[in-house]
Amino acid sequence: MDIAITRDGSKVSDTTPTGLRRSLGVTDAVMIGLGAMIGAGIFAALAPAARSAGSWLLVGLAVAAVVAYCNATSSARLAARYPASGGTYVYGRERLGEFWGYLAGWCFVVGKTASCAAMALTVGTYAWPAHAHAVAVGAVVAVTAVNYRGVQKSALLNRVIVAIVLAVLAAVVVAACTSESAEFARLELGSEVTVFGVLQAAGLLFFAFAGYARIATLGEEVRDPARTIPRAIPLALAITLVVYAFVVVAAVVVLGPQGLARASAPLTEVVRVAGAGWLEPVVRVGAVVAALGSLLALILGVSRTTLAMARDRHLPHGLAAVHPRFAVPHRAEVTVGVIVAVAAATADIRAAIGFSSFGVLLYYAVANAAAWTLTSSEGRPPRWVPVIGLLGCAVLACTLPAISVLAGAGVVVLGIVIYAVRRGGAQSLRR
Repeated sequence: MDIAITRDGSKVSDTTPTGLRRSLGVTDAVMIGLGAMIGAGIFAALAPAARSAGSWLLVGLAVAAVVAYCNATSSARLAARYPASGGTYVYGRERLGEFWGYLAGWCFVVGKTASCAAMALTVGTYAWPAHAHAVAVGAVVAVTAVNYRGVQKSALLNRVIVAIVLAVLAAVVVAACTSESAEFARLELGSEVTVFGVLQAAGLLFFAFAGYARIATLGEEVRDPARTIPRAIPLALAITLVVYAFVVVAAVVVLGPQGLARASAPLTEVVRVAGAGWLEPVVRVGAVVAALGSLLALILGVSRTTLAMARDRHLPHGLAAVHPRFAVPHRAEVTVGVIVAVAAATADIRAAIGFSSFGVLLYYAVANAAAWTLTSSEGRPPRWVPVIGLLGCAVLACTLPAISVLAGAGVVVLGIVIYAVRRGGAQSLRR
């Protein structure tokens, strides 16, 4: 058994009783969060968000950031209290009851599986548009193979991906700010913009933020989780917000709200208009790398929540197995990989994003409700944090396209029915 020495000199095991290995420090955890957040969302979400909010796009970004901050703070406090794989599935179960934990886990697994498919399709669309679905399936297979070899290898690869994506986004911002040949757009506050439009933009941009929970779902693989997780989550979120703010300002200044709304590939259009067309292939490569980084972190998170639910027999118990050599939930990872590959081969990327957003917002709503029940001695966040987080999740979920809301609600109802049938069957057996 591996032994680690804490700062106070006491000895603790680096391997949890369930077989997972605590190998991630603050930097690794932050990088995993950045890899999940600074991904393909910023490459894809700007145009539809601009169509909704126009020149008020930065206001939409601010709203999304506030909701994300509240969710991140609630998640961090809960993760420090319950450093176990599963994230809000565990928090909801422990603080609100078995049903709410199950509902959070169901929404996360279903919603983030759709996110995985969307990220895989983003890889295919940018890398080889004519064969996007085939490339997407290949990306899922490759990422699943990396995750199977162990979380530390995933963390190392994630560092490289984050560095590349940050460099590409920095190049876009610099090209926009230093160009002498670009005809910069004049900002106009359009009167047609509505509060609903700004909130809808916030909901779309929230998709680009949702990723910090990946740190919490790896709670059993983080060293000193009570200190590491509360530090890593806000730090990753703050870095992401700063990066996004610079990118949004650059895009709006160069293209204008209307030009940004019409752009199919917004950031490649920014460098073209800014007179740095040579950067276009670099930005496309950056989008592919960003999507791979998101896919890597997403599959990590979904497989760990699947592991936690399988332990409690809400999912097949065989998925709770941990590989004796690589110390990862290998059956859960392979199962998630197969399902994502099928979705990536058949789904539409826009439908996947909308469906995912609905499930993720419900997941964070449960996290905020659970954080509200924490006491002062348990590290409770300020009372306004979970309140704003919960209300924000509910409001943003309602601004999503009707088809996404209806499909998401249908899947949630299906999950509730499965829970009721399983619980009813268990009670019958006990009698």
